[in-house]
Amino acid sequence: MIPLICLAPLQGITDRIYRNLFSFYFKGVDSAVAPFISPSKKMKPDNPQLLELDPDRNTGIPVIPQIMTSNPDDFTALANVLYDMGYGTVNWNIGCPFRMVVKKGRGAGMLCYPDRIESFLGKTMPVLKPKLSIKLRTGLKHSDEALHLIPLFNRFDLDELIIHPRTAVQMYEGDVDLDMFERCLNLSEHGVVYNGDIYSIDDFNALAGRFPQVKSWMIGRGLIGNPFLAENIKFNTEKTRNEKIKIIRDFHDDLFDEYSKILSGPAHITNKMKEIWAYMAGFFANAEKIRKKINKTHHRDTYIDVVNKIFDELV
Repeated sequence: MIPLICLAPLQGITDRIYRNLFSFYFKGVDSAVAPFISPSKKMKPDNPQLLELDPDRNTGIPVIPQIMTSNPDDFTALANVLYDMGYGTVNWNIGCPFRMVVKKGRGAGMLCYPDRIESFLGKTMPVLKPKLSIKLRTGLKHSDEALHLIPLFNRFDLDELIIHPRTAVQMYEGDVDLDMFERCLNLSEHGVVYNGDIYSIDDFNALAGRFPQVKSWMIGRGLIGNPFLAENIKFNTEKTRNEKIKIIRDFHDDLFDEYSKILSGPAHITNKMKEIWAYMAGFFANAEKIRKKINKTHHRDTYIDVVNKIFDELV
């Protein structure tokens, strides 16, 4: 069975430009969940968040929009707008671990309130046009909180559950709780997507061996750091080191050109590229040295010179 691989949403990284170019240079990714958008009372057709999801501008990886809100009416209104735009599935984010989100009772801030989640689904599902998937963690503070949610989810006609087996307080630190993921997997009557800490073929093979019933896998930081990972997993292919460096360089240069068209000011484009390098540098053996060199740049021309030297030295 060939696994299905989904690009995880990384806020500030996996936007429309990144996704479109990623699919041009790298193979093996079947879909992507877009970084979350939050409903707004003033969400007109020319809203930047909706323009970012314009299907005519998303020409690469098939995209599932993600919405983060605790308000069922706001969620339904935005989800149905997205359906009318052409999106047959939307994702509800109840996994975001960041403190400001959690404090507002959104994202992972809902995980310890099954009654709120039940009420939310009870109000949205009867009037929702698109299919609904849910992305969650196993808990806010305690890793067994999801066990109280899975039976609840089973009562609704959901498309799938995407489970990251960490608590929100862990953020991205510590080990994933595979035992808890297995318990959730066995309880769920819906398809479950595994998400978390897949950085290599060995990581994937170990997880696929333990969870043979999982058909879909979401990879975020592992794919940004090694964009060849999906095609290695699916097709067991391996390019030479120099081939990989050339592809990454071309990918980088196209990203830089596209972001330069929409970002102005001396530091805006360099700051954007630094966010990407924070992950992408991990592909190279001297990752920390590369990050330090890039983080010292503040102007466009200096950045270009430094990056060119980095790539020239890698070949």
